Amino acid sequence: MTNAKKTAATGTRPATEREKMLTGRPYVSSGPELFGARQAAKELLFDFNALRPGQIDERNAILRRLFGRIGERFYIEPPFRCDYGSNIVIGGNFYANYDCVILDCAPVTIGDNVLFGPGVHIYTAGHPAHPEPRNAGIEYAAPVTIGNSVWLGGHAIVTPGVTIGDNAVIGAGSVVTRDVLPSVIAAGNPCRVLRAVTDEDRKFSFRRPPLDK
Repeated sequence: MTNAKKTAATGTRPATEREKMLTGRPYVSSGPELFGARQAAKELLFDFNALRPGQIDERNAILRRLFGRIGERFYIEPPFRCDYGSNIVIGGNFYANYDCVILDCAPVTIGDNVLFGPGVHIYTAGHPAHPEPRNAGIEYAAPVTIGNSVWLGGHAIVTPGVTIGDNAVIGAGSVVTRDVLPSVIAAGNPCRVLRAVTDEDRKFSFRRPPLDK
C-alpha cells in the first residue's frame, strides 16, 4: 500500500516539513512553509537591526513579535540574527551583546538571568555527514537548553542537542559539544569542565581582585 493510500485509510495526514523539523526528524527546508517563515523573520530582523540606538522600545516590540516568548527586562544589542524566532523562548533579565546568532530550527530555551558575550552563536541545525542526503537537501535539528543564571563568554558556540545547567559559566571562544553540568566553569574546544563554581567566587571579580577593594 502506498503512503497516500495508508494516509487515506487511517485518516491521518503526513507530517509537514516544519513538524518534522521541530520533532528531530530529517526534513527539507526549501519548501514554501519554512522558506516563508524564514523570510518573515528576516523582515523583522531587518527592521530591528536598522533602528537607531535610542529606539529601544521599538526594538523590544519587534523582539516580542519575533520570539515565541521573552520575559521582562531584556536587552539584545544589534545586530542580531536568527532563523525563525518563533522557536526561541527566553526568560527574564536577559542580555545578549553584539552579533548574537541563534539558528532555531529546533526549540531554543533560555532561562532567567542569562548573559551572552559578543558573538555568541547557538546552533540547533545540522546536516548529514554522508554527501548523498546532504546534497539532496536533507537537514536535521536538535534542541538547545540553557538554564538560569548562565554566562556564555564572547564567541562561545553551542552545538545541537546541548543542555547547559543552571549557574554555569562558559569561557570565551568555547565550542560546547556536550552537556554542561550546573554550577561549573567550562571552557575550550571542545568545551570541558575546569572547576566548580564555589562560595569563594563571591569574593572576586574576573581576574581575582577582591570585589570589596
